[in-house]
Amino acid sequence: MNRAELPGLLAREWDVLIVGGGITGAGILLEASRRGLTALLVEQRDFAWGTSSRSSKLVHGGLRYLKQGQFALTRESVHERQALLTDAAGLVESQGFAFGDYVGRRPGRRQFMLGLAIYDVMAGKRARRYVAADDFAMLAPHVRRDGLRGGMLYQDAKTDDARLVLRVLQEARRHGGVAVNYLGVASLLRENEQVVGATLKDAVGGGTPAVRARLVISATGAWADALRGQVGEQPKLRPLRGSHLLLPAWRLPLAQAVSLMHPHDGRPVFAYPWEGVTLVGTTDVDHAGGLESEAAITRGELDYLLAALRWQFPQLALGEDDVLATFAGVRPVIDSGQLDPSKEAREHALWLENGLLTVAGGKLTTFRVIALDALRRAAPLLPGWQADLRPLPVFDAVPALSGKALRLDGEQRARLLGRHGAAAQALCDAALDGELAPVPGTQTLWAQLRWGARSEDVQHLDDLLLRRTRLGLQLAGGALAIMPRLRAICQHELGWSDARWEEEQQRYLALWRRHYSVPQGD
Repeated sequence: MNRAELPGLLAREWDVLIVGGGITGAGILLEASRRGLTALLVEQRDFAWGTSSRSSKLVHGGLRYLKQGQFALTRESVHERQALLTDAAGLVESQGFAFGDYVGRRPGRRQFMLGLAIYDVMAGKRARRYVAADDFAMLAPHVRRDGLRGGMLYQDAKTDDARLVLRVLQEARRHGGVAVNYLGVASLLRENEQVVGATLKDAVGGGTPAVRARLVISATGAWADALRGQVGEQPKLRPLRGSHLLLPAWRLPLAQAVSLMHPHDGRPVFAYPWEGVTLVGTTDVDHAGGLESEAAITRGELDYLLAALRWQFPQLALGEDDVLATFAGVRPVIDSGQLDPSKEAREHALWLENGLLTVAGGKLTTFRVIALDALRRAAPLLPGWQADLRPLPVFDAVPALSGKALRLDGEQRARLLGRHGAAAQALCDAALDGELAPVPGTQTLWAQLRWGARSEDVQHLDDLLLRRTRLGLQLAGGALAIMPRLRAICQHELGWSDARWEEEQQRYLALWRRHYSVPQGD
């Protein structure tokens, strides 16, 4: 949005003020806006800056939750996964998974296949099968052969999580919603002990404007307890960190995702092809660090994930020198007092406290369910508003591409429509000569960098390289090799001076080394 319009927008009184620009907040903004509410979303950093750009990128039904007896959560997740595969084609895509059946490993074939049968029933189609050891080794090359009896195959899905957030926000804006990044909450406004708005802090233009709303919804994820603390409430969340590795596809070539139980503690670990690289995850540990700075993988977590890879793919001799990049996110899990972090439930929860409605927990896959639950809880607090809260299609249909876009192949066009929706045509039309070609080694077009800088609320270089695109995770050194060409794009589209570019580049590379590279110490 044009930040010059901000004072006028904030002077309005809104039906709903949503705090938090991750997938939960974006989902609430979309569902509220398309049902006639005036809704404003503010995010203290960049959209998807927190957990929603650092997830495992899986749109999954939660197969492992069946073991914990969370059948309702699994059923809900499977249904939403299918909806996203249909409505967000090109952004959410199916991914085959392979799980080796090894002598003495748990869960065994019978238990695992039973879980997959339940999974398939919930999805309404059969996707599971068992294959012999030789066939499994062909589908998942380089896996350990010692003790391999066969393998189980099933289907889940994957996405670019940050782009999913941005697409949801784009849809919300088309329905009249307003979303502003780098605009945080300094304090809540209260009258008669009830929250009636917030005093904001503008990290771009400065100032502390106030905004009033009939209802304030906190969708701040792992940061929710800080806002709840302003109305005197006790903490309810257990921040858990999940860390991941990214390797070049040639070092760990996979067509199927390979899922395994870690040889040290039996936790699930996976490796799968994502955006031209191989993604490996995840850990599940208590996040002892503060939440004000970016999370980062620790040396212990790096060694843990590498140990899993060495066990599953022994002949590849993978090590830390093979790691292109790392990332870590903090999950907002409801604290139930479990000793083992992995056993904490993943359901979402709603708390209405002194006029502040907090939404926490949940999964990327179920963001639409969470948003509709929040609006059901909000409805009694919004007199005069009535709406049908049954699920609508996740995204509105968009027209086929034309003009310059026809130079792209079918897969490229589908990716653009999935990631950019109705803006995909304008993105292609804005491309300069050669910009409909991909950045070498990736599926990202140069035109996506230009469009991101021009039209997607980029304030800093990391916004562009870590969230509008994922080049900072896909290319060596955080995409250092493309900086000269990227400089020309940013300076033209964002009006950055030479000094501003140098400042942004140095800031970004320092951030990448601290939080996205291989850790040098614990």
